[in-house]
Amino acid sequence: MTIRSRPLACLSLSAAVLAAIAAQAHATPSEASAQIRRTTFGVPHILAKDERGLGYGIGYAYGQDNLCLLADEVLTVNGERSHYHGSQGTTIDRRNNLDSDLFFTWLNAPAAVDDFLQAQPAAVRALLDGYASGYNRALAERRAQGLPSECGDGAGVRPITSRDLVKLTRRLLAEGGVGQFAEALAGATPPGLAMAPAASRFASALARQQRFASERGSNAIAVGAQRSANGHGLLLANPHFPWVGGLRFYQMHLTIAGRLDVMGAALPGLPLINIGFNPHLAWTHTVDSSKHFTLYRLQLDPKDPTRYLLDGVSRPLQRQTLTVTVKDEQGQLNPVRREVYSSVFGPIVQWPGRLDWDDKYAYSLRDANLANTRVLQQWYQINRADSLGALKRSIGETQGIPWVNTLAVDAGGEALYLNQSVVPYVDQALLATCSDPAAAGQPLVVLDGSRQACAWKVDPQAAQPGIFPAKQLPSVQRRDFVQHSNDSAWMANPAQPLTGFSPVVSRAEQPLGLRSRFALDRLQGQGKLDASALRDLVLDDEVYLAQLLRPDLQRWCATAQSDLAALCASLQAWNGKADPDSGLGWMHFQNLFADLASHPELWRVPFDPADPQHTPRGLAVEQAAVRAHLREAALASLRKVQEEGIADDAQWGQIQQSAAGTPVAGGPQALGVYNSMVSVPVAPGKRRVVSGTSYLQVVTFTERGPQAQGLLAFSLSSEAASPHFDDQTRAFAARQLAPLPFTEAQIEADPQYRVYSISESDAAQGSR
Repeated sequence: MTIRSRPLACLSLSAAVLAAIAAQAHATPSEASAQIRRTTFGVPHILAKDERGLGYGIGYAYGQDNLCLLADEVLTVNGERSHYHGSQGTTIDRRNNLDSDLFFTWLNAPAAVDDFLQAQPAAVRALLDGYASGYNRALAERRAQGLPSECGDGAGVRPITSRDLVKLTRRLLAEGGVGQFAEALAGATPPGLAMAPAASRFASALARQQRFASERGSNAIAVGAQRSANGHGLLLANPHFPWVGGLRFYQMHLTIAGRLDVMGAALPGLPLINIGFNPHLAWTHTVDSSKHFTLYRLQLDPKDPTRYLLDGVSRPLQRQTLTVTVKDEQGQLNPVRREVYSSVFGPIVQWPGRLDWDDKYAYSLRDANLANTRVLQQWYQINRADSLGALKRSIGETQGIPWVNTLAVDAGGEALYLNQSVVPYVDQALLATCSDPAAAGQPLVVLDGSRQACAWKVDPQAAQPGIFPAKQLPSVQRRDFVQHSNDSAWMANPAQPLTGFSPVVSRAEQPLGLRSRFALDRLQGQGKLDASALRDLVLDDEVYLAQLLRPDLQRWCATAQSDLAALCASLQAWNGKADPDSGLGWMHFQNLFADLASHPELWRVPFDPADPQHTPRGLAVEQAAVRAHLREAALASLRKVQEEGIADDAQWGQIQQSAAGTPVAGGPQALGVYNSMVSVPVAPGKRRVVSGTSYLQVVTFTERGPQAQGLLAFSLSSEAASPHFDDQTRAFAARQLAPLPFTEAQIEADPQYRVYSISESDAAQGSR
């Protein structure tokens, strides 16, 4: 490895790039090599001559910053947690190890992994191979130095292969579908043979399902030439993703001279950019509201609950035996075997009280993304897109986006919104004839599994059998703006409502989330927008619900009994924000209205589909029932604050913090906090952030190319000993977005610039 801190001043811009490529050329043709330049906050800018070298640099850099995180995730997706940590431990997302292992043993069966790998184009396979090799080099070097404390005793930490990276990718695909039913799949057992399932397993699974939207949400705004201050494209990317585990973003810049130049953030194990920008366009994603799986209610053969009737013919459920190795309390390894049953529609899932398997019915789950082998190819196409048209064509043709919307702008000032992910082709006609009446009013789509006619429709223009073709999915391109915050596609821009789609895809005339209403409120009118306007949407930490309710709260407090005087005083003193200086009134406001969505009777003005941007609004405090509800909630909040050990003079920044103790602003998205944060109690009066604003990016296109600023809110490294464990978090707390150096001149001018070259033939020579 060769290392230098500053570039030679005599090298010109193009000469510096050529010199780096020439240095890599000394490696043999079959081996990977890369140059890694690190800038402020340790952000890696990786330069290579080909995809294998690029993957090598990515894997090596990632292994330097997050070795133990990836090692633990690889253990998880291989179904090996119980082997090393016992069956009663839990994953990072609080799932029982044995349930997790059984699920991933099923999900990542060898044949499925083989099929995925074989479907990849050569460039993607090279990226995967290089990534594994680079990570393994970092592992060897760090093992020689002593593994980080986050690796524990090192059990299960091992070299990886491209197959492990495929398994990580398949886990990502399943997140929007069957991955939310791991316990239900692992524990499904025919009636008469079933052991009573532990209620706690399904209670935690239900809580995890309910957290999915809040921990994997996002805000996005794409501003076109008509509304941007300089007449070019402008983009805000504000994904709300977990701060820990396998969905924790990593910031990087990837370059193959003449073929690729892209910067942004990627999920662990992915050798490409998920959200970012290149010289021509910028894009981001938001978790969509489309359905990516359906359930099928099977009519069972009355003679045998392991057989089902399809068009009147009895068929056996297919059986697959899963074997997981479990370490017991004495350290002995023992096999645990379970059978997974499947129909033609997918695996049987059993959820007591929700999806029961009795002698009449059972439920199969069909997840559209399990057949999506195009996801990596899709993002690599986006990374290399040289126009908004190219991005749009690639998404429409490849259809590899799993469960998110796409918003993008180009230098010319075109703004694009696409809700073109992988969605089951279940149109309104199929729903009308095949929906299970017993599931009416439920969020899950349950179809009749006794008729083959209720299978998903097939369109030859779709990239995969059984999904909607892109032409039947929502899309809008404009010169003013598009925005999205995890609602349906309906109000991406109110001037052009997107309607007429299957309810499985998008629903119109539904209440908007408060983050969408907040953004649309800020975007109204014809005023020009610049980077600071989009940045402040997030960093001002406004609580939009407070704008809607504070006048009525004040009216209510004016007549409240004396035992609520202190609470009302704190509400009066509160600044209406979720910033570090917000006092006790913010805590009480959160408690008072945490359940407002389930009490629509509290609103003075109910939702009106003709005015979705401004309804519902107001508190009906003139009604005795509403006043009584508020009093009950207020007394409960006083008790909760006392039980949590929150002092009267406490500020939000003293309560909500990062793992390093840095104050973190933001709060619950349900209250209209654009800077959405999810935190959990960890000690009296202390909450730790587990999800929320993650990679924050604002890109402005200019005559000189993209000018970007942003932060990785939780910082680059997940290792406490790293200098990059909390540095960006401190900048985030100070509301200081950093310039993102993109051109060679910007990279080399960075005050923290350092560069090193690596190749597979190098001996490990120290660290960065």
